[in-house]
Amino acid sequence: MPLVNPQPDRQALETFARDLVRIPSLSGAEGAVAERIVVEMQALGYDEVRVDAMGNVIGRMGPAGSPVLLFDGHMDTVDVGDVRLWQDDPFAGVIRDGILYGRGAADMKGGLAAMVHGVGALAPSSATLKAPVYVACVVQEEPCEGLAIRHVIEDEGIRPAAVVIGEATGLQVARGQRGRIAIEVAVQGKSCHASAPERGTNAIYEAARFVFGLQLLSPQLASDAFLGQGTIAVTEIESRSGSSNVVPDYCRVFIDRRLTVGDTETKALAEVKRILTRENIQATVDVPTFRAMSYTGLPQEAPEIFPSWSTPESEQVVRRAIAAVESTLGYVPRLGRWEFSTDGVYTMGTVGIPTIGFGPGEERFAHCVEEQVRLADVYAAARVYARLALDMQK
Repeated sequence: MPLVNPQPDRQALETFARDLVRIPSLSGAEGAVAERIVVEMQALGYDEVRVDAMGNVIGRMGPAGSPVLLFDGHMDTVDVGDVRLWQDDPFAGVIRDGILYGRGAADMKGGLAAMVHGVGALAPSSATLKAPVYVACVVQEEPCEGLAIRHVIEDEGIRPAAVVIGEATGLQVARGQRGRIAIEVAVQGKSCHASAPERGTNAIYEAARFVFGLQLLSPQLASDAFLGQGTIAVTEIESRSGSSNVVPDYCRVFIDRRLTVGDTETKALAEVKRILTRENIQATVDVPTFRAMSYTGLPQEAPEIFPSWSTPESEQVVRRAIAAVESTLGYVPRLGRWEFSTDGVYTMGTVGIPTIGFGPGEERFAHCVEEQVRLADVYAAARVYARLALDMQK
């Protein structure tokens, strides 16, 4: 008989979450944390556990076949930055007052642990499941969201009916996010001796006029009632000159452009080019391609274009997630969206698989020196995942 109310082992779950935080796993170096996850899945009784060619850990509960649900989370984290700014060692896995601190606690090792144990709680009833449930713990999401889950779906052939992303939502339900596009603008000037700058064209000055134009553009960007307004931010500037007394002939501007409903690659690039034309600035505009090697040695690349997406409230996975939270935790969750970007840019934004987000932790703690997650929330998320996995069998 199926479990009516599957309960993860709370102590084992909290130990596992702490272990994950204690294992550094920068993008491209997730091997050690992947090994730890494999051990945990096997101990929990998953029907299949494997590591694919890219290094993603894939666990299956239930019979082979087309999955009814896939839980998706990333194993990699951003770097810690200046370690002196942390109150505790970011890899110590310090627990105070029921809160786990450290790099990746909120983004998203708490969520990973909850998914692994939530689906693991179904092991006693695995033989009665009508369709498989998968947990995909993926690599390299931080620098290029959607890249690894694309490999799981396209190369490994695991295409679920619905996807749950365990990124931080504060135990509410997210059903969409803005997209993003990376833009590089290479401004061309004319070098000359800095003692006579009028003889050249200073690429930094040209870039400065361009950046001011971007500031004027920002409030004019499109907006959507659910996803919000598109944004544009200059995140990095670099210049090149022969020496410190040479007027630079080159300046590259890096732009993070967040895309709302109606925004496209063509539109975003046209907005940038329009400023350059208006200001008579000589420059090239490009969308960079992400290129990297996974920890297994598999080369990957993808253009840095990530579409916005939203899953309709009428979708089964949205309705059943709300019901699972209400029946398990006793409240009706708020439907909202993420500010940051997730693997949903591929699962829903590119291939149209109904996708939601539900996870422990708060979005505001991601990537910061105060990163943390409440262990009670990790356990609560695991309980909801177990309930939802069963409910999606109906």
